[in-house]
Amino acid sequence: MKSVMPGAEAEYTDNDFQRVRGIAFEEAGISLPVSKKTLVYSRLSRRLRELGYHSFHAYLDFVKTPAGQAEMEKLICALTTNVTSFFREKKHFEHLEAEVLPHLACTARSGGRVRLWSAACSTGQEPWSMAMSVMSVIPDAPSYDIRLLATDINSEVVEQAASGTYPASETDGISAENRKKYMEPCGDGKLRFAGPICKLPAFRVLNLNADWPIKGTFSAIFCRNVVIYFDDETREKLWRRLADRLEPGGFLYVGHSERVATTIQCRLEQVAPTIYRKDS
Repeated sequence: MKSVMPGAEAEYTDNDFQRVRGIAFEEAGISLPVSKKTLVYSRLSRRLRELGYHSFHAYLDFVKTPAGQAEMEKLICALTTNVTSFFREKKHFEHLEAEVLPHLACTARSGGRVRLWSAACSTGQEPWSMAMSVMSVIPDAPSYDIRLLATDINSEVVEQAASGTYPASETDGISAENRKKYMEPCGDGKLRFAGPICKLPAFRVLNLNADWPIKGTFSAIFCRNVVIYFDDETREKLWRRLADRLEPGGFLYVGHSERVATTIQCRLEQVAPTIYRKDS
C-alpha cells in the first residue's frame, strides 16, 4: 500500500506510521493510537517539506542516523502540542498560594531550601505563573533559597520560555497589577518579565521518560496535560517517579483530564480532583 493519505504530497505508508509510533514511544514514551494516523501525517509532512523529503521512509531513515539527532527532537515536538496560558486551571494556583506557599515562606525565612518544579513548562506560561504566585505570597522570595525548575522536552519552547517574552495580547490571564509589577514593554507589542522575579525560574531541557539529572526533592510539582500522550504503564511509572521527587507533605498538580490511579503505591492522597499530597 503506497499511501494512506488521499492526495498526499509525500509517500506515507502504514509501515511508516508504525515506524513513527515506535520512534515516539522509544524516544519519549508517547503512545500513538491508530486513530492518530492522519494527525501524524499532517504534523510531520511540514518537516518533510522543509527538509526536501518526498517520502516518510527516507525521512525516518534520516532521523535514525547520528546526523538526524536534531531532527529527531523536532519530530517528537511536532507530535505534541504546546497549548497553554497564564494561570491556566486557576484553582491550582489558588491552592498553591493559600495552602502551600505560606508554609514554604516560613521554611525559607528560617534558612531552609524551597524547590518547585514545572515539569512540562512548554512556552513558559505555567512556570512564570508559579513565579508570580510565589512573589504574591513571598515578595522577598529572590532573597531566599527559593527556586523554580522549569523543564520541557522541546528545546525551542524552553528557549522561548526562558526569554520571558510574550505578545501583550497573550497576557490576558495576568492581572493588570501583576503586569505592571513584573513585566515591562519590549517593543513590537510584547511584554517581558523583568526585575527580581527573574531570579526564581531556571529553564532546562528534559525528557520525562529519560534520566533526570536532578538533585533533591520538591515542595510542589506541576505536571499537567502530559500523561495524556502515554500508555498506562508509562503513565503510572511517571507518577511514581514524580512522587519519589516530592518531599513528605509535598503536592502534585495534574491536568484536568488526568488522575493518579496508583495513589497507594505512590504514597499520594487526593485532596482535590487534580491535586495530590504525599504522605508526611
